Amino acid sequence: MRTAKPQLVYPYIPNSVPAVKAAMLAATGAASVEEFYADVPADLRLDRPMNLPEPIHSEARLKRHVQGILARNQHCGEVLSFLGGGCYQHHVPSICDEINGRSEFLTAYAGEPYDDHGRFQALWEYCSMMGELLNLDVVSVPTFDGMQAAATACCMAARYTGRPRVLLAGNTSADKRSHIQTYGRSAIEFIEVGFDPVSGLLDRADLRAKLNDQVAALYLDVPNYFGGIEEGGAIAALVKSVGAMLVVGVDPLSLGVLTPPADYGADIVCGDIQPLGMHMSYGGGHGGFIASRDEEALVLQYPSRLFGLAPTSVPGQYGFGDVAYHRTSFDKREQGNEFVGTAAALWGITAGVFLACQGPQGMQELGEGIMKRVAYARQQLATVPGLRLMHANTVHFKEFVLDFSPSGKTVNEINAALRKRGIFGGHDLSGAFPVLGQAALYAFTEVHAQADIDALVAALREVLSQ
Repeated sequence: MRTAKPQLVYPYIPNSVPAVKAAMLAATGAASVEEFYADVPADLRLDRPMNLPEPIHSEARLKRHVQGILARNQHCGEVLSFLGGGCYQHHVPSICDEINGRSEFLTAYAGEPYDDHGRFQALWEYCSMMGELLNLDVVSVPTFDGMQAAATACCMAARYTGRPRVLLAGNTSADKRSHIQTYGRSAIEFIEVGFDPVSGLLDRADLRAKLNDQVAALYLDVPNYFGGIEEGGAIAALVKSVGAMLVVGVDPLSLGVLTPPADYGADIVCGDIQPLGMHMSYGGGHGGFIASRDEEALVLQYPSRLFGLAPTSVPGQYGFGDVAYHRTSFDKREQGNEFVGTAAALWGITAGVFLACQGPQGMQELGEGIMKRVAYARQQLATVPGLRLMHANTVHFKEFVLDFSPSGKTVNEINAALRKRGIFGGHDLSGAFPVLGQAALYAFTEVHAQADIDALVAALREVLSQ
């Protein structure tokens, strides 16, 4: 007589015990798990068991198993890395980790304690320093990341202008464009504006052709995804000729050497604060900022919290708290502009510490150091047979593109060869930007010494000669 095969019970997966499953199905009135999920379209359901190993019932063995998986990772402190594309290896001053680890800031939920031990003032100071760096009056507390900030900025522009279309620069990260479109497509029609493959800059002729009185805004990154510096003033003039807004995404570290977008006509400026004192953390450590001029109609489009000064009952003393709280979903609930979930407030405090330590001179020195490294790297890499320096006549900050098509090798092959030599090569762009060929995006920051760049050049020379 055959006995039924016992069902697997995973001790660390909730509700995997058969009796618990049966009780839950009984409570819902479903006869089976398949009946419970009947409303989910078949093409969205996995029709086979998940590829999971047998249950590990011993905590000690489970720990050893997980440690074995983690040991296969290599972080950028162990190898020489030239990865960028939105998450960068920068030096993080020890004071940033020291301050954001203090108990009055480091909490279980979004940096928000149930009583205030200076968090509101710390975030107000962060917003104030960001406002000085951006030359703008209003700065939000951090959103989830820079992509979310860009998506929200586009929605703000559409609400402010009452227009249904937003133009997206084609030389923006494919991931960012996807996020913006996914977030705003229920209310906005997104249209892509092409870029010139030779310069890597926005195609202004295509921009002119797509601008009209239905366009709410153009979204543009400066520096763009390829590290190129756009001619912001000329683009702003075109956009404003049809009454649209210019929304610019910016790397805050670049503002030690580049003109703030507001100074050449940007209406809303956004970006990611990860370069300001945050470790890469295997993809974590991000926070988005949104900034604008202090115009009531525009400020009321912010969905996120804004901090400001507030008088107290004691003359001459001030507190710190929310500004125009009534416009948020915390107050309006379903009538809010957008829903605001967990924010990256702790990273805002961290960025504030970083900015306070650097000061204006420190930010300038950082920016100049990065541009010098980029210039040296481009000069040396241009001498390597088998690769082509893309966008040769464009000024770059932090990143630039190399085309390996002349070598006959793929970016994937080259990156695999570099990994064997202890180097992380650039992001493979051949899928997202096929017009650029077998191209890769390489990033250079203040952590790269001249010897590091020389090591990359030597490694590429060796790999491409084989």
